Amino acid sequence: MKHVIQKLKSSVVLFPEASYSFDGTATPLPDSIPGLIKYLKVPVLMVRTHGAFLRDPLYNNLQVRDVKVSCEISCIITNEQLSLPKEEITTIINKQFEFDNFKEQQNNGMIIDEPFRADYLNRVLYKCPHCGVEHKMIGEGTSLVCTHCNEEYELTENGYLENVNGNTLFNHIPDWFRWERECVREEVFSGNYATSVHGCVYATIDHKAVYKLGKGSLYHDINGFVLKDDKGHTVHEQKSLACYSLYSDFYWYEVGDIVSIGTQEIRYYIVPEEKGVVAKLRLATEEIYKFLQTKQK
Repeated sequence: MKHVIQKLKSSVVLFPEASYSFDGTATPLPDSIPGLIKYLKVPVLMVRTHGAFLRDPLYNNLQVRDVKVSCEISCIITNEQLSLPKEEITTIINKQFEFDNFKEQQNNGMIIDEPFRADYLNRVLYKCPHCGVEHKMIGEGTSLVCTHCNEEYELTENGYLENVNGNTLFNHIPDWFRWERECVREEVFSGNYATSVHGCVYATIDHKAVYKLGKGSLYHDINGFVLKDDKGHTVHEQKSLACYSLYSDFYWYEVGDIVSIGTQEIRYYIVPEEKGVVAKLRLATEEIYKFLQTKQK
């Protein structure tokens, strides 16, 4: 333990950004990480957990499963590697942040038999691959059902999805989520993407409290976000290139699902009345950012 602590004191411990994993796979990392590593000029250690997501996946309303959690610490950038170009450091970092918690469960034969394991899975898998309708999925118990076309999937004890009628289009949650991303990307590329939600708006301006501002609306398209109050006055605008992702959470402080925009001076937290839109908003934010960056280049 003393040896580990000494290493920590003279190294950088690299943690993921505060974009929670919805589907148990990695979220995007900022382009600034390699520059920070080269600036600090110290080795980089990584603390990798195993089982934490499967024990308490974000979508499951804080319902904890009987899963063991462990961690390991490893050095991913050595002193010798600090002289590498930023591009090569980026490749190393991205490789280290590749993971798939459901695949890990399946490969290790881990059984998760809690009867609530599919509760609120529709937060992540919001679009039906059979009928293509969004926000009509219901995750309850061990099942995920489309209320529009009545297709039903079971989340098995070993982490697979199985269509009860044998017509399984996706048997892996990250594959389904990846398909939803591709659908959003197509909307962005074709110029058809826009999302508008209504809900309660909160804000932070200090470290003392979260302040409730009242009702409002949030509009999102390729240009960015526009937040308005209940009288239609613009409260805040955020351009699409302001951030590579969107801070979003499910069951935020047991209040509800949220997305957050803002500045260092003030952060806004919007709790949409519409169900299932949080995941799509984050996917759209990331795809619009990549699209506009590529367009700029």
